[in-house]
Amino acid sequence: MVIRFAKEDELERINVLRKQVNDLHVEGKPDVFKPGFNEELQNYVYYIFKDPEQKIVVADKDGEICGFAILHHIYKPENPFMKVRDFLDIDEFCVDEKHRREGIATALVEFIKNFAKEQGYHRLELNMWEFNQDALAFYEAAGFETFRRYMEMFI
Repeated sequence: MVIRFAKEDELERINVLRKQVNDLHVEGKPDVFKPGFNEELQNYVYYIFKDPEQKIVVADKDGEICGFAILHHIYKPENPFMKVRDFLDIDEFCVDEKHRREGIATALVEFIKNFAKEQGYHRLELNMWEFNQDALAFYEAAGFETFRRYMEMFI
């Protein structure tokens, strides 16, 4: 397996995996996420690919893209309440449901950590939805820690 940056001709395959994530979100939080993986969502990956502040990392196993992550450089200037924040955000992350528990996610995280260090970042962030307990277990095992929490109340 090789972890590397995506090529433009791989974006359609990445969208197949992005649809898996979208479907999981729709099922887990239907009050937030819209069903279907419409054309606008599909085309968005091309915008990401061309954005210099974002990178798409893929896991290539025997010529098949079986996982990906979208990295987004975030810079927030100092304000009266907070210090400067300059970090790498993992905006999307997926391993094909047919290839889970094969070490792919761990390899993606290691590649991302190394890339972040090479680029001079000292912090990786990601957000996830509470219903996705499998993802939470993996992220914690990979070394991520919860530092902020969003809560809701239906009234």
